[in-house]
Amino acid sequence: MLEYYDLLARIHRFLVPRTYVEVGVRNGQSLALACEETACVGIDPAMSITFPLPPATTLFHQTSDDFFATHDLRSVLGGLPVDLAFIDGMHHFEFALRDFVNLERSGERGSVVLVHDCLPLDRQTSTRERTTDVWSGDVWKLVVCLRRYRPDLQVATLDVPPTGMGVVMNLDPRSSALADRFDSLVEEFVPLAYDDVLEPDKAGPLNQVSHDWASVERLLASRPTGQRGDRAVARTWSLSRSFATTLRSSRFRRSRR
Repeated sequence: MLEYYDLLARIHRFLVPRTYVEVGVRNGQSLALACEETACVGIDPAMSITFPLPPATTLFHQTSDDFFATHDLRSVLGGLPVDLAFIDGMHHFEFALRDFVNLERSGERGSVVLVHDCLPLDRQTSTRERTTDVWSGDVWKLVVCLRRYRPDLQVATLDVPPTGMGVVMNLDPRSSALADRFDSLVEEFVPLAYDDVLEPDKAGPLNQVSHDWASVERLLASRPTGQRGDRAVARTWSLSRSFATTLRSSRFRRSRR
C-alpha cells in the first residue's frame, strides 16, 4: 500500500501533467514531487520553502481567494488549462469549495483535482475547530457536496493515510452550478456534523476507494481524455519561459491563507 507523498508522486508520474496548481504549499514538500517539465503554480500566503522545487515553478504569497480575484490562471499558465491541481489549504468546507470552483474554471474534461483531508479519522478530527494533533477539518463535506449537486463529476476518496485524498475528474469549466448556489451550499453543509453523514459507515458517502496503485491507476485511467495539446509544445513553452522559482513580492498579500 502507498503512503500519502508516495502516492502523490506516483500520480504525477502517471499523468505527467503539463501544468500543476497547488493551493496550500507550506514548506514545498508536495510541490517538489511535480515532474521537472511541468509548469507549476503554488499559492500560499505563509509558505516557507525548504524543499527544492521544479524549475518551472511560480509562487504566489497570497490567499487563494486573492489570487483568483486578481489573476487569470490560464494566463499565468501561458494559455494552458490546469491538468492537475491539489487543494490543501484551509481545512474548512467553504474554502475548499471555492478553490474547486475556481480551479474548475481553468480546467478541462481530462483534468484531475486532488483534495487532501477528505477521509477523517473520526468525529473529533473532522470538526471545524482543531482540538487534536491529526486534524482534517470539514473538507470531507466537499466530496459529499459534489456527489450530491454535481453528478456529472467523477468523485472518489482514496483511503491513503492519514486522512485520505479526494479525486475529482470530468470537470466542466462552463458549469456555474456550484457558484450560483454557493451561499446556499455553505448554509446547508457547514452545520452538518460527522455523525449526520458519516456514521455508521463513511465509505459510502465518500465513495471510498483503496489507495493501492492498481485501484488508483484504474480510477485515473477512467477519466475522459479531453482535448489535450502537444506535450512537446508545452514542455518547450515551459522551459523557454525560464520559470525559475520566484517570489513576486510586489503581488504578495498577507492574509489568513
